[in-house]
Order: sequence, then structure tokens, then C-alpha cells
Amino acid sequence: MVRVFGACAAVSMLLSIAAQAQVIQFDSNGLHYQTLTRSGVTIMFAHLPAHLHEYSIIQVEISNGSAGPYVIRPEDFSIEYPDGAVVHGTPAHDIIEMLMQKGSGSDVVKLVTTYEAGLYGNPHFKSTNGYEARRQGALAVSSTRLRAAATASALALVRTRLEQGESTDGAVFFAESKPLTGGKLIVRTNTDVFQFTAD
Repeated sequence: MVRVFGACAAVSMLLSIAAQAQVIQFDSNGLHYQTLTRSGVTIMFAHLPAHLHEYSIIQVEISNGSAGPYVIRPEDFSIEYPDGAVVHGTPAHDIIEMLMQKGSGSDVVKLVTTYEAGLYGNPHFKSTNGYEARRQGALAVSSTRLRAAATASALALVRTRLEQGESTDGAVFFAESKPLTGGKLIVRTNTDVFQFTAD
């Protein structure tokens, strides 16, 4: 009886370990990506080498393969450091407001060049309603600061409701001027917690 119980406990533990999702890492077009799927939702991210003023940036891509709608926001993302410090993703409207006040032409070029190099160089993801769909509106703006803000609004991940089978992409900005390394990237949604190394 004890042997049967022990064997059942061992099998149960192995099934539990096998059921846990594993982070997959790969390199594409000079960026290092990590991807994880939970409950049918896949989140993929990479650090972008560019900074915007005092912000560090990650490129995020989300696919909803679950049975129902899925809502994601930049505030769901945080970097947690070993010393207990936590930096949360900045709401997109804060980034747009900052660029309305301080945006320059070089900000636009740097943001677009870096983001597009990562997005279009990644064959593992095709967005149904992400940056490319939002980019068209940003091109029509003529004022430099307004163009910088419009570009940020096209690039930034905003609160998004993805229906089943939909996907999106966007940049998440962290008010952190140093590299986002040495900690963990945590994504807390209403249904799951995704955890990656921040390196």
C-alpha cells in the first residue's frame, strides 16, 4: 500500500512538472527573445537597445489562443530586482504626454528604426492588429512633437482586448535609465502570471 501511494505521488509530481510551461529563448535579427505560453496565451518579448529619455524599452508580442477574450495592459508588466525594487510598465498615455512636451525628430527616428528592426526581423510572430495597423495614422502628423507623440502612440502597447485568435504587439516603457538586467520580468494578468529572466 505504501509503495502504491509513493508511486502515485511520484507520477503526480512528474505530471505537475511536465504541465508547467517552459520559457523558450531564441535570437532573431540581433534581438534575444523569450516566449512563454499559459492558458493558450503566448507572450514574447525582447529588450530594445534604444532608450527614450529616461525610459528603457521592451518589445512585446501577445497571441490569444485561449477560448475567450484576453485583456493586457502595459501596467501588467514589471521588472523585479533581487534587492526587492520593482519598476512597473508605464501607461502609454504617460509616454505620449512626455513626448508632447519633450519629443524631438531624433526620438522618432530612434524609436521607429529600433522597433521596426525587431518587429519585421522576427519570423515567429505576425500581428493581426498591432503596430503596422496603428502606424498609418502617425505618418500624417506634421509637427515634430506631435509626430513623436503619434509615433509613440503607434508603438506603445496600450490596453488591448484580444479576441480568440487575435494578436498584437507594442513597446512597454519602464522609467529606468539603466539596463533592465539582473532581475525578472513578471507579467501579471487577471488569469495568469508569466515570469521571465530580465537578462
